Amino acid sequence: MKAFTKLDARMAPLAMANIDTDQIIPKQFLKTVEREGLGKGLFYDFRFDEQGREKPDFVLNRPEYKGAGVLVAGDNFGCGSSREHAPWALLDFGISCVISSSFADIFYNNCFQNGLLPVVLKPEEVQALMEEAKGGNHLVTVDLEAQTVVSPSGAAFSFQIDPQRKAKMLQGLDAIGETLVAAKDIDVYETKRALSEPWLEGA
Repeated sequence: MKAFTKLDARMAPLAMANIDTDQIIPKQFLKTVEREGLGKGLFYDFRFDEQGREKPDFVLNRPEYKGAGVLVAGDNFGCGSSREHAPWALLDFGISCVISSSFADIFYNNCFQNGLLPVVLKPEEVQALMEEAKGGNHLVTVDLEAQTVVSPSGAAFSFQIDPQRKAKMLQGLDAIGETLVAAKDIDVYETKRALSEPWLEGA
């Protein structure tokens, strides 16, 4: 998992509440367990019409928001069914951080397991960022170490995050990586157990 420390990126405003995981990545894109390539399905029904043509008015299709690395979204982002494909699709599209006033619990947890930083700010702070994002090409700074979001105008907003999750994000540790950190201790334990209880080795 890629470490998240500090991000300077263009932000895109998605002023919609209750965006569920089926809208983030529709069901037809769930046939793969590969993380790469899912960006093409991100917000598919918002981005494309029935003929597969881009809808020019959707924010992520507009040229001033191309390459956005931060998504500023409405309340209750990521609700609906549990699917890790949702953070996978966002990351594959190039979005490394989503800012909202609230997230659905399962989506929020999945973000940390996959290196996507979900930032919770006050509703009025989210709205202020959306206003500044209008017109595009505006850079925002998300500093995980300092736990701040700095808007294009220089306004700084603080956010809370669980210390353990913060540490893992800063180091780029998912569940597997966290286990591998303790690999030497695990090997020592296995060796000691094999010597003291050899009958278990064949079990």
